[in-house]
Amino acid sequence: MRPTPSQLELSKMIWSTISAVDHANRSGNYSVLRDISAQSFQIQNNASRLSEIFAGIRNSRIDLSNALLVPPTYNQAPQMIREDIFRVQGFFQIRPIALSFDLYYQWEQGMWKLVGIDLQPVEMSTGAPQR
Repeated sequence: MRPTPSQLELSKMIWSTISAVDHANRSGNYSVLRDISAQSFQIQNNASRLSEIFAGIRNSRIDLSNALLVPPTYNQAPQMIREDIFRVQGFFQIRPIALSFDLYYQWEQGMWKLVGIDLQPVEMSTGAPQR
C-alpha cells in the first residue's frame, strides 16, 4: 500500500530534500543525498554527477536553508503520476531570490524516496501583485 502523503508529511519530505541538497552544496559531499534517494536515482547519479547538476545553485550562493523557514507554495496540487511516483511542484518565497522546485518521489522500501529533482532560482517581483 502506497499512502498519499499528508500535508505535513509532504512538507517534511520537501524540507528534507532541500536540507540534503543544502548540506551537500556546503560540504561538497553528495553521497548522503544520493544514498537517501531511490535506487534508480542512485544508479543514474554518482556523487560527481550530482555535484555537476547542483553547480549552478551552489555557485549562485543561494542559502537553501532559508527555505526551511517558510512553507512551500504549490504551483499545482501534488499528484500521483504513476502508481509508485508522486510529483510535487512549487516554490519557496525566500528573498531576494525564490527557489522553485519540481520533485519526484518513488515509493520504495515502505517510504517515499527522492527519484527526480529540479531546483531553480527565481527572481521575485518587487511590485505589487497584479489583479
